Amino acid sequence: MQSPHAVGEHLRSTLGSLIETHGVPAASVAVLVDGEIVTHAAGLLSTATRIEATTDAVFQIGSITKVWTATLVMQLVDEGLVDLDEPVRTYLPEFALADEAASAAITVRHLLSHRSGIEGDIFTDTGRGDDAVEKYVALLAEAAQIFEPGALFSYSNAGYVVLGRLVERLRDTTWEQALLTHLATPLGLRSVSPSPYEAILHRVAVGHVDAGDGGEPQPAPFWAMARSNEPAGSMLAMTAEDLAVFARAHLRAAAGAPPASEDGRPIVSQAAATAMRTTEVRLPRVAGMGAAWGLGWEIDRDEGTVLFGHDGNTVGQSSFLRIAPEAGVAVVLLTNGGDGAGLFRDVVDPLLRELTGAGLPEAPVPAGDAADAAASDPTASDPTVPDVSGYLGVYANSTVEMEVSQDAEGRLWLEQRPTPELRALGAEPSTDEFMPYGDASLIARERKDGMHLVLAFLDPADDGRASYIHFGRAVPRSR
Repeated sequence: MQSPHAVGEHLRSTLGSLIETHGVPAASVAVLVDGEIVTHAAGLLSTATRIEATTDAVFQIGSITKVWTATLVMQLVDEGLVDLDEPVRTYLPEFALADEAASAAITVRHLLSHRSGIEGDIFTDTGRGDDAVEKYVALLAEAAQIFEPGALFSYSNAGYVVLGRLVERLRDTTWEQALLTHLATPLGLRSVSPSPYEAILHRVAVGHVDAGDGGEPQPAPFWAMARSNEPAGSMLAMTAEDLAVFARAHLRAAAGAPPASEDGRPIVSQAAATAMRTTEVRLPRVAGMGAAWGLGWEIDRDEGTVLFGHDGNTVGQSSFLRIAPEAGVAVVLLTNGGDGAGLFRDVVDPLLRELTGAGLPEAPVPAGDAADAAASDPTASDPTVPDVSGYLGVYANSTVEMEVSQDAEGRLWLEQRPTPELRALGAEPSTDEFMPYGDASLIARERKDGMHLVLAFLDPADDGRASYIHFGRAVPRSR
């Protein structure tokens, strides 16, 4: 399966059955191999209209949008208009949070690498006007600061909206227009749709959600999230092929190879492209995220066979991009519901193993899980030994309250209570059993959304109680 032709044959023979196995209505795949992009799609774009998926259909890419926003920022760095280590207020004097000291200290680098400490999951809808992003950033004057800038990694949608506003200010246009002018048009990308108004001109995937009756996923009640969050990934859509072209442009820029853009210029400098995928911060071991983060890219491995990329989730749609730079390989998977994470492993892992010699990092599983014993993390501790008293308690931010408790039989439970705002986006209250895992971590006994959730407990106080629960986002202890 080393040639583009062989990759195409493999996709045609496997994708249809795999989406059925994982309950995914439709998927679109693009693979960059030997400089060529191979595509295939299968399934239904909507279970209501029964329109079939084709390779020219656009799917939402969710938070992969953040890499596009980061690229727009790095273009400004290349042009000498932005210094990564300058405070954001250098470019947005009005930028303010509830914490004045943090407002003055947060840098562009902090935002790109998710180390700003801004509470990240704020999804306030500020309308559909061209000032939606500007209005959103103004509302952050009330946003909480969960740690000192630079102290930790905590995935932040809000931080990337601030970066989008920075792009708007320095380009004197909307984020949408900046993306089209400085990325989509130079790369010759015809399907890139910053909003539903462009997406509707194409064959469009509809997100699907669990109906709760054990049947097939049903079309989501709305297509996209608010425009106010668009620089973070609330509605950008495109074909898998166009996303692969973007990935190829990054590979070529980092290699100093001839550019792939129509105007004859690389999308960013070699130094900028390399910096974006170079480790800025290492993450606690959590499921569904990489080992480290750069200036935009999620890094799965920065040693051996390097692998980086990004994932995205919107309303009933999930997206995945992985890039192996030494092999010149990129794999894109776009889905519209069902077990997207499980499909990702079954589609992307064998492709990477065949084309690069190394697959995805092993997914975390509980020690002693018979079904996954072969894949169990060798660093995981004996689940009967650790003292977990320091993990117990309530952790909360403005969107969710998370309570870790232990019953009379010693079993550990996580109860999640999302706010009405988060529930409107599909989050539901839940109670799940967890087990000790590795050092200062718990892992869910059962899979959910294709993975075992891992919780890390950070920064213990003098009494031994963790200050934060971390699952990609750091949520502070409230009691």
